[in-house]
Amino acid sequence: MTSSPNSEHVLLNSFFEILESDSSPEKLISLIKLNAAHEIYKGHFPGNPVTPGVVQIQIVKELLETNFKKELKLKTMSRCKFLRVINPVETPTLTVTIEISIADNLVKVHATGQQDENVYFKLSAVYQ
Repeated sequence: MTSSPNSEHVLLNSFFEILESDSSPEKLISLIKLNAAHEIYKGHFPGNPVTPGVVQIQIVKELLETNFKKELKLKTMSRCKFLRVINPVETPTLTVTIEISIADNLVKVHATGQQDENVYFKLSAVYQ
């Protein structure tokens, strides 16, 4: 995977990498691999790494920006649920599925992060 054209990507290719990606105008599905050795996990938490919720939100944003090849700003978030702890040692890969609709220059998304049948997070947001 090539590096992002956007310098705002702080996590892509360091905290996570995209192993596979498939997109259509209505959906983006990305298989990502988390980097358990990343600096974030050293403080969150030593000996029991946990992926912070804000990082999960940022992953969705960076996947969208990579797909659209442009910078996006989070405008609103109507739902955000963290359903399971993501430990990168126990769960090194996640499939992030993002349903997309575009209207009035707004990108509306419903995203989930899961591995097999285990859903780790869900969010609904609007980006501009």
